[in-house]
Amino acid sequence: MFVLIDEYDAHRTPVYLDSLRRVYDRYPDAKIKVKEFENGMGLEAPIAMRILGDNLDTLKSLAAQVEHLMESTEGTMAFTNPMSTPRTDLRLAIDRDKAGLLGLPLVDIQRSIRLGVAGLAVGKYREESGNEFDIVLGLPRDKRPTLDLLDKIYVGSMTAGYVPLAHVATQEFQSSPTKIDHYDQVRSVTVMADVQTGYNVDRVTKDVLRKIDAMKLPQGYRIQASGEIESRQESFGGFGSALLIAFFGMFVVLILEFKTFKGTLIVASVIPLGIIGGIVALLIGGETLSFVAMIGFIALMGIEVKNSILLVDFTNQLRQQGKSVDDAIQEAGEIRFVPILLTTLTAIGGMIPLVLEGAPLYAPLAMVIIGGLITSTILTRLVTPVMYKLLAPEIAV
Repeated sequence: MFVLIDEYDAHRTPVYLDSLRRVYDRYPDAKIKVKEFENGMGLEAPIAMRILGDNLDTLKSLAAQVEHLMESTEGTMAFTNPMSTPRTDLRLAIDRDKAGLLGLPLVDIQRSIRLGVAGLAVGKYREESGNEFDIVLGLPRDKRPTLDLLDKIYVGSMTAGYVPLAHVATQEFQSSPTKIDHYDQVRSVTVMADVQTGYNVDRVTKDVLRKIDAMKLPQGYRIQASGEIESRQESFGGFGSALLIAFFGMFVVLILEFKTFKGTLIVASVIPLGIIGGIVALLIGGETLSFVAMIGFIALMGIEVKNSILLVDFTNQLRQQGKSVDDAIQEAGEIRFVPILLTTLTAIGGMIPLVLEGAPLYAPLAMVIIGGLITSTILTRLVTPVMYKLLAPEIAV
């Protein structure tokens, strides 16, 4: 079932979804999950634990223990354990000795069962238009086959005519897993859970992992975190090399601009100031250091460096006019402060709607940029002049 919400609201929509969950939880003998549509490549569940091993019975037991640990962890909901609801299969046990005495080949027994339950294709029917259809021969029935059909099946014998199937086969019901998953060619089962509104996914996952670490696993079995943690690791897989390339490119541009390593270092000194604010903003907003947040840090560094270039370049221009280092630092700070402040406020104003919307795809990025710009703008007034005083580059007058 799908519920379409015309307008997403970061505060009211999660509350509405929680109210739907409370309603559907009352339905007996049914498991109804209410999930929010996710942009991009969605996950089956934010918290998922993959259990690896060979024996299905042992996997079922471990899956039940992990599910119990998840249920006892504050902030979890909507649990999924594929091994908790086994499939019931009907098995026909054939008495081979009795079938041999009656002259009933196993091939004929199997063919007769397929004929009665599913039907056998015995030919083709071609229309004048050229369309072909299978001619299926089977026992008459109304809708779906029932167990009564097995009593109507007879198997042709080489010695005793037609023998009822019930004379050589007995019905048995047995349970089996709904599906058998494999991970790295090893049998696995994944137990999943969602996170309640207002709880941080990373913190809840760590609570579950602490409880799982205390479990005593049989030899040859292991449990690894999947879900959002695994997705984050895959997203950051090639991120380190890309980040190094971005840093290298930025420093090359700065060196080409200022012609000295000292000038580049003065401009780049503003980067850690923004990183501090971005991390604080994520903590206040209850967000994790996700892939989107890392993109926000990269964008933040570009904005910070731009503002720092305006200040340092103007200081160099004043020194070229013959002013001393101290006078140039003071005058540049006074003149460039208002343009830098207005640029920062403009960027913050553009990011505020994304934070208020609360969309998981944009909110972390906007929080990082806003927090980083606030701290870098304030601290730059102190750090950049000091760095310039200590590492003042040589300027040709």
